[in-house]
Amino acid sequence: MKKPIWVLALSACVMTATLATGAGAQTQAEPDAVKLRATLVNVPVIVSDREGRYVGGLRAGDFTLYSDHIQQPVAVFEATEEPLNVALLLDTSLSARDVLGDIKDAALSFIKRLRPQDRALVVSFDYEIHLLSRLTADRRALEQAVKGARIGDYAGTVLRDALVRVSNESLRQVQGRKAIVLLTDGKDHGSVVEEDESLEAAQESGAMIYTIFYRTGPALRIDRQRGWRRGGIFGDRFPRRGPGNERRRARVERNNEQAAEYLDQLAEASAGRFYRSEVTDLKKTFDLIADELRHQYRLGFYPNGDQAGAAVHRLTVQVARTDAVVRARRTYRAGQAP
Repeated sequence: MKKPIWVLALSACVMTATLATGAGAQTQAEPDAVKLRATLVNVPVIVSDREGRYVGGLRAGDFTLYSDHIQQPVAVFEATEEPLNVALLLDTSLSARDVLGDIKDAALSFIKRLRPQDRALVVSFDYEIHLLSRLTADRRALEQAVKGARIGDYAGTVLRDALVRVSNESLRQVQGRKAIVLLTDGKDHGSVVEEDESLEAAQESGAMIYTIFYRTGPALRIDRQRGWRRGGIFGDRFPRRGPGNERRRARVERNNEQAAEYLDQLAEASAGRFYRSEVTDLKKTFDLIADELRHQYRLGFYPNGDQAGAAVHRLTVQVARTDAVVRARRTYRAGQAP
């Protein structure tokens, strides 16, 4: 007698699961194994001594990892020799038009500091998001992508949208050591994503985020012949002196400080770093980031069933050195952590 179709289908599913695990006698444990593989939590770590010097040469046994104060077995360990995946985000909004050349030069210098096995992607953002290069180790392609960045045609800076898209779509499924380098004046205009959502994405990205803030505003450029200054945001001109101009200058400074505070929060949420940089010092800042990324470790663990029930979990990383200063991811959200 022929078996019903649903029986055949069920048999095929069981056979597929058995072949995939290679352990047909342990079918009870297979769903848990699949679940664990799907919820690997990545924990990027930077270790330095008390003098600020990076500590290399550490092994998996030197690290102890806790989730909600419960020690976790380190299932994945990558040392500083492993390839690095970097997302380079460049602000090309109207406020960056006077410094775009400096931004490109600094980004090109950063790409040259990457090792042959490292990969990068390049994204620019203005009133919309532009994927200039997908993740690749091809240096020529990356350099062409940076050189091809141009200022947007319309007002808008969708910074938060760009960050969340790169975190959730470009890097989320990437395995290995990851980082996001964000170069911007920090003034978002037009994003759909709210600040809280972007900060949550930063926490769950599994990547350290390095934010570089540079000032923009009315004092960017001086037309000495006419005695007027050109605004760095929408290109309007206004007198150098006068009560109205002073009020506007104060407003721009407040906007700068609010933008810097947000970028600092992004870096803090992901255990990255926040930099204030003059445009002329961008290359130096990129060099500092490239040097630190060479010393990034990656730990990974599979949370147990009890931990998968809560929304947010606290992470703690300890290193078996008395003088170690550890900077690492501090939280993850159950079922979402890459």
